[in-house]
Amino acid sequence: MKIKELRNLGSEELIQKEKTFKKELFELNYQRKVGTVEKPARFKSLRRLIAKILTILKERELKNG
Repeated sequence: MKIKELRNLGSEELIQKEKTFKKELFELNYQRKVGTVEKPARFKSLRRLIAKILTILKERELKNG
């Protein structure tokens, strides 16, 4: 997902996406411990998406005061 696509979403949608991505990351970590990770590169992309979402939310918070 591109940063422009994320910026076009509302705050509620971003929070929902963040929860979804965190849940997926949790499930991937569980799979890692079991030893059956299909896409190990997904860890990095999920962490980056979560960071992008948190950055956008923080920018909006600072902008709105």
